[in-house]
This record gives sequence, structure tokens and C-alpha cells, in this order.
Amino acid sequence: MTMTRFISGTAAALALAGGLAAAHPAEARDRLSPGAAAAIGVLGGLAVGGAIAASQPPAYYPPAPVYAPPPPPPVVYESAPVYYAPPPRPVYVERCFTERYSEWVPGWGWEPRRREVCR
Repeated sequence: MTMTRFISGTAAALALAGGLAAAHPAEARDRLSPGAAAAIGVLGGLAVGGAIAASQPPAYYPPAPVYAPPPPPPVVYESAPVYYAPPPRPVYVERCFTERYSEWVPGWGWEPRRREVCR
């Protein structure tokens, strides 16, 4: 799009300058007023400025790609094998206690006794 503007601006400037100068080549020097000379100078400056601007890439272009070697592959650390052990079987503990009671002994009377009871 900038190139089209440049070409059309340059063509308009050349057409204006050529039209002013080609009307009467001998008398063009005499008839050219200071305002017309300034206008031709401004148009020529615009044409040169457009040529310079068109030769530069736009500022919004991304920078050229930089090719770098790919990063090294990720390092994977494997952990030591984990062995699954089933939970230990429950241990049944016998609860034992001493039971006291009295027993009737004929001819003697009540005799205290003890026995161990485990459950």
C-alpha cells in the first residue's frame, strides 16, 4: 500500500512540475513565481521523503528470527523401586486375669480360691 502511495505521489509531483515547466520552456524561468518555486520544492521534498520511507520496512514488523539450537531433552530421574508389603496380620493378645471365688468345703467351711481366666 505504501508503494502505491509513493508512486501516485511521485506521479502527481512530476505532472505538476512538468506542466508548469513545459507550458513555455523559454518563459518558464521568467514566469515562475516564488510561491510556485516553493510548491515545486515542497513536492520534490515529499517525493524524496516518500522514496526514503518506502525503502524502510514498517516499524511494526517483528524482528528476523534467530535460529538457536534446540534445548536439551529433559532429564528424567527414576526413583528406586518400591515394593509393596501387605499389612501385618493382626496379633490377638490373650487377656488373662485372676478370678477369685469361694468354694464350700464340707467339714471345713468356705475356702477362698483363685483361678486364671484367659479370653
